[in-house]
Amino acid sequence: MSGIVKCQSSSCPNGNPPSRLECPTCHKLGITGSFFCGQECFKAGCEFPLRRWKNHKIVHDIAKLKLPTTNEASDANAYNPFPNYNFTGTLRPMYPLSPRRPVPDHIPRPDYAKDGVPTSEIRRSGGAPRILNAEEIEKMRTVSRLGREILEIGAAAVRPGITTDEIDEIVHNATIERNAYPSPLNYRNFPKSVCTSVNEIICHGIPDMRKLREGDIVNIDVSLYYDGMHGDLNATYPVGKIDEESEKLIRTTRQALDEAIKLCKPGVLFRDVGKVIEPIARQNGCSVVRTYTGHGINDLFHTAPNIPHYAKNKAVGTMKPGMVFTIEPMINLGGNWSEVHWPDNWTAATVDGKRSAQFEETLLITDSGVEVLTAPIPKSAQAEPEKPAEP
Repeated sequence: MSGIVKCQSSSCPNGNPPSRLECPTCHKLGITGSFFCGQECFKAGCEFPLRRWKNHKIVHDIAKLKLPTTNEASDANAYNPFPNYNFTGTLRPMYPLSPRRPVPDHIPRPDYAKDGVPTSEIRRSGGAPRILNAEEIEKMRTVSRLGREILEIGAAAVRPGITTDEIDEIVHNATIERNAYPSPLNYRNFPKSVCTSVNEIICHGIPDMRKLREGDIVNIDVSLYYDGMHGDLNATYPVGKIDEESEKLIRTTRQALDEAIKLCKPGVLFRDVGKVIEPIARQNGCSVVRTYTGHGINDLFHTAPNIPHYAKNKAVGTMKPGMVFTIEPMINLGGNWSEVHWPDNWTAATVDGKRSAQFEETLLITDSGVEVLTAPIPKSAQAEPEKPAEP
């Protein structure tokens, strides 16, 4: 609790009495002495030593210029590659990027692995959603289970002080240990094996030298290619202790996905998914990103159907048994769902610098409902370690 000081408004009608009402943004930015006796004084302005500010928000802007960014790295060689870009929040890329991680020659690759061009996706673009046969469905179950294992390995490493590049290395190694190819690697020239999206990054964050800090949130998006099929899932995690607003954002996003999954069964329109998700977001003071959608997934990384996450969309098609697709809502704090892209042409950030969260599962439509292929493996179903034989 801050100490009692006099109201800082130069036009205080109450004679500048002692006050405990502190500007919350000033408190967050470390500006001291920003106290007022009521909303009238707060809105009217304040008087700081040596300078009177007509608009209190100017103080916040100046303080932000003086504050270090939240991702300064201890490595003296680390740098922001886009120093002249007008970032919307406090996050900055921290280069240099580590070299592209190698994939052993024996591991089968998707067609884009060499040149970055997803030729098969382009050739089949505009087609109807595929109905998978029994053999293909079993392959999707396998790759999805492997994806869940890899995501949980990556998530276990989340802590203050680890870099997102180190998480990329962990995910990459876990993927190739399973004789799988990390689907993001060189997909349309994406340079890494996983997407790590921190704080105000909506999606497609590139792992780099930036260290995670206490209070951050980070989304880890794992995709892999195994036995001719792709698996895809993601989740958002707290880094240490996070604020209540971030906790609520994560809960809201997970709830929105879970409720959307409950809707899924044969005969449901793809456009109805957004009818479930958007009301949940709005009720919790959040907005739903519209640019990115859920998607079909099978032998192609991204394919039909496209599944928007917002209401009143115009998605075409109906869920049928044998279809496999993702639902992956991206939810922003506040009412602005738009995004801007960093100059790396991948990283999508909120336009107002507020935080964003995402969860994703890969789903199979069955004859009677839906199967979450990427669902966590119940501990009761996990294999227990072998016990040594008794003498």
